[in-house]
Amino acid sequence: MSHEISAAGPSLRAGLGRWKLLGLGLILPGTVLVLWQIFGQLGYISDLLFPTPLVILKAFVGLAQSGDLWDHFRISAVRALAGFALGGSLGLLFGILVGLFAKVEKMFDPTLQMIRMIPSLAVVPLFILWFGIGEESKILLIAKGAFFPLYINTYLGIRNVDNKWFEVIRVLGYSRIQQIRRLVIPAALPNILLGTRLSIGLSWLGLVVAELIASTSGVGYMMSDARQFADTPVVFVGIIVFAAAGLITDYIVRLGERRLLRWKESYSR
Repeated sequence: MSHEISAAGPSLRAGLGRWKLLGLGLILPGTVLVLWQIFGQLGYISDLLFPTPLVILKAFVGLAQSGDLWDHFRISAVRALAGFALGGSLGLLFGILVGLFAKVEKMFDPTLQMIRMIPSLAVVPLFILWFGIGEESKILLIAKGAFFPLYINTYLGIRNVDNKWFEVIRVLGYSRIQQIRRLVIPAALPNILLGTRLSIGLSWLGLVVAELIASTSGVGYMMSDARQFADTPVVFVGIIVFAAAGLITDYIVRLGERRLLRWKESYSR
């Protein structure tokens, strides 16, 4: 029995340490919420501009019980994931091609870098003109934002692979596909996963832009509609939903990152 307790000691201490860090992380937001509630009730903060946390919570509960919040969120989540799937997969593909072949880099990279510098808001009118205000324009706008983090990080990950490894696999007689599968992808995986995290985050940001400008459904539309009627608590609910969705998707990618990169010392702790 004592042996089992001593064996469980390190894992127990690690669990307590994580809870301690979580508690420390909650001190600042918890303090802000308490002060916000107090100053709001005392009238030092405008109810129109900054409704108290309890008012926002009541708005959230009301939207959740009516089902409107979940209907809007489902539509928004499908758009964000579809845009990420399209833009991220293309970014990964072009990142591999540009990272492996110098001729492809010279052909495509200058144009892609030029497109990267164009703000998403600047192309919204064109996307609406070309594709209308349907799902195509929204998904393509999200895909534009999701493309470049994966493209750049995949490219950098491949270029950082030591040339000696390429010489070794050439001596072993690996084909180009085997080189990509057994060397390039594993070596560039940390950069690829970092690009994935950034791409998912930009997918949610692109979704906000798409839904606030031209949409008849989704969380962004819900916020825009609430703004027109000065329903500030609903706007805050939308902000919280977007923040929570982004945090959850980032956490899922980080879990996958820990599993896929557990061979690295920095991820094994």
